[in-house]
Amino acid sequence: MARGETTGEKPAPKYKRKPQSVDPNLLAMSIHAFCALHGISEDMYFKMQREGWGPTTMKVGTRTLISHESAAAWRKAREEAAANEEAAATETAA
Repeated sequence: MARGETTGEKPAPKYKRKPQSVDPNLLAMSIHAFCALHGISEDMYFKMQREGWGPTTMKVGTRTLISHESAAAWRKAREEAAANEEAAATETAA
């Protein structure tokens, strides 16, 4: 049997990296963790921040973190905005 270098095949990796799991009970989370927990892309997060309807962030050293309370307040604001849009849509339809 020929070596992988000779046949052009890549050798199998010695180990597989596990994806980082995100703890939902964190008191403060990174942007990546926030996006993973809320099922949104990081591009969508930065779009929300640019348009002014993203969560409040805090700087800790060079890291940007989102507190658990800020994430909860953001979710509540999003739910209220969706309810207001739905109510406005039903009023115009009637």
